[in-house]
Amino acid sequence: MGQQFAELSAKHIQFIAEQRIFFVGTATANSRVNVSPKGMDSFRVLGNKRVAWLNLTGSSNETSAHVQQSPRMTIMFCAFDGAPLILRLYGTAKVVHMNDPEWAELLSLFTPPPGARQIFDVTLDLVQSSCGMSVPYYTYAGNRELLSDWAAKKGGDGLRRYWEEKNQTSIDGIPTNIVAKNC
Repeated sequence: MGQQFAELSAKHIQFIAEQRIFFVGTATANSRVNVSPKGMDSFRVLGNKRVAWLNLTGSSNETSAHVQQSPRMTIMFCAFDGAPLILRLYGTAKVVHMNDPEWAELLSLFTPPPGARQIFDVTLDLVQSSCGMSVPYYTYAGNRELLSDWAAKKGGDGLRRYWEEKNQTSIDGIPTNIVAKNC
């Protein structure tokens, strides 16, 4: 059944590489818990205790707001085909914005689609596996291109205006600093 590890193993890294979706969970001491599904080619393993993922413009910016106040993050992968497995990565996350010195280096690890707004750099302190035997089978049919198409149509100036209107604070009123740190 469940096991805990101090770092990612080669088997864990291979499992992560085969997944098409992952889930991110964050919260502050006083905020709502946010769980977000993530897809596309937006996740990288940088070492046995370090991962990064590229965040795209969306309807809110909860993860960024939470991490800037409380850097705890849980990332979960689960097998929807093949052998059952749930893999959780627990760690401390840092939001990397476009104006941060690390941005260019981390962004070079991805083929960023339009709308990239932040990268989360996560130092892992615990890796946990569990059986996943109740997770149903699902068949991967492909990536949705709607978000990329929407962001491309908006363009750089349109995205900045969207960030100003929709991404400046979390649903709990926590600042995201997206405009100050990305424009």
